Formats: sequence, C-alpha cells, structure tokens
Amino acid sequence: MTVRTTVADGIATIEIARPEKKNALTGAMYIAMAEALAAADVDSAVCAVLITGQPGVFTAGNDLQDFKDRPSEGSDLPVHRFIQALSNFGKPVVAAVDGVAVGIGATMLLHCDFVYITENARLQTPFVRLGLVPEFASSLLVQLRVGLVKASELLLLGETLGGHNAVELGIANAVVPAADLLAHARRVAGRFRTLPPGAVRETKALMRRGVKTMIDEAIATESAAFAHRLHSLEAAEAIDAFLAKRQPDFSKF
Repeated sequence: MTVRTTVADGIATIEIARPEKKNALTGAMYIAMAEALAAADVDSAVCAVLITGQPGVFTAGNDLQDFKDRPSEGSDLPVHRFIQALSNFGKPVVAAVDGVAVGIGATMLLHCDFVYITENARLQTPFVRLGLVPEFASSLLVQLRVGLVKASELLLLGETLGGHNAVELGIANAVVPAADLLAHARRVAGRFRTLPPGAVRETKALMRRGVKTMIDEAIATESAAFAHRLHSLEAAEAIDAFLAKRQPDFSKF
C-alpha cells in the first residue's frame, strides 16, 4: 500500500508511504487520497485530517515515469480529483512535513490550514525546470504569501525553501523537532474534537471566501496550461533527462 488511511480519535490520517521512491505520487495514490478526503468530509466522527509522509521525506511530487506512461488530459485526471478534494475540503487539514516536499508536495501545503515542518524540510517547485508551469493555484497563492519578488525565485528558478524560511514566509506555522513532529500535528488536529464542528466549518469557509473564486480560476487556468506544456518538446526533454539522470538540453527549442 502506497497511501495508508486511518481514522482514530476523530482524526483521519492520510499517510504517504512509498519511501523507496521518495513518496513520489502515482495516479492510484492521488485517487486514494481524494477518496480519503471525500470520506472524511462527510464522516461526522472526523473532526480534522492529518496529512503526513515518512521520516525524512514528505513527497517528491509526481512520479514522472507514471506521468510519462499515462499521458492524458481532462478535469477527471487523478491529480485533479485530489486537487479539487483538498481545495474544497470543509474541515481543518493539518500537514506534518519532514524532508523533501517537491512540486505538488509543496503546493498542497498552501491549501492546508496548519503546516508543521522540521528544520530538515526542503520545499521546492521545479515546474519550469521540467518544461511545465505551476499548478494547484500556486502561481496565485505563492505571490499572496511571499510577494512577487520571492515568488519569482521559488516558481521561476525553483529555488529550495528550508523549514525556518517557510515559517518566516508564512507557508508553515512552526518548525518542530523531527522526533515530535507527528505527535505535535496530532495534538493540533485533536483540539478540534472539543470545538463545535459547524462553527469550525463555517469559519474556515468565511476565511477563504475572499480568495475562493480566484483560487478556482487559477486552478482551471493552470491546469489548461499544464496540460499544454506536458505535451511540449521542452517537457519531453526535461522528463527524459530526469529519468536518464542527465542534464537536459533546451538549446534546440
């Protein structure tokens, strides 16, 4: 099993568990996470969701081999199902992040309500390097969080963001020692067991109301651009080079 889902003490936990591949996400894993979120959203016994990876690795993002082997378009793609499920999720979402969080591993954090991170965490959005464009409304949300200048470093250059920097820029709540990360995230998620669920859900909706339309529009626009770029010669070269562990050559494009 590459995604483990459990419900205990009011907390639905989604654990990315493919450490031998740095928790790289396949279509089947996206579907599993989307289904877990959908179930948790309607389960009255669930007060919050916790998303976590493995010690030393949150997720390396898309499994590029899986991505290459299953080229497709449309809004019903597994990754789009996960994006819609998380961006529209009505209950609190807590993320516990240790190690690498690449691509959607980083952008999904922008849609979580609480993000706890270790000093060893490394967030990166290398879309341009892969001949692609940002996704999950990150072209909008990163700018809103960190400003245009810093967003250019993160999205155009794909520079890495450490744990403390992520907190300073408002992408994470706090740096937590790795040994206490999961327990700390569970404690925060567990606090919602004693809070009125209707008030929690409505407050979350009100907090996001001002940017919800912009987020939905950004996701749709990015998805169309991403699908176009995925079939480009630049993306083919970048992905082939990554899989072959060589430097890409964009001079011919």
